[in-house]
Amino acid sequence: MSAITREDVARLGALARIHLTDGELDVLAGQLTAIVDAVAVVSSAVDDSTPATSHPIPLTNVFRPDTVTASLSRAEALSSAPADQDGQFRVPQILGEEP
Repeated sequence: MSAITREDVARLGALARIHLTDGELDVLAGQLTAIVDAVAVVSSAVDDSTPATSHPIPLTNVFRPDTVTASLSRAEALSSAPADQDGQFRVPQILGEEP
């Protein structure tokens, strides 16, 4: 497998605008090499005959019919509101905004 060098890690850090110390470059180079090797091992276990397993159990959507029903009038909706103003729900100010 290919090893990731300190220079590769330094380049990635520069692209991500992350300052990395010399010690971090050494540690990350080893860790990223191990990650790339692990991904290569997993990738080698899969071939064209392996089914995708993002959802090992088949998913089925359950839909109900979309039927039009009667809805509340504005007066009925506002009748249980603690406060209303100009035909709308009135709620307490929470963000310090000007009224």
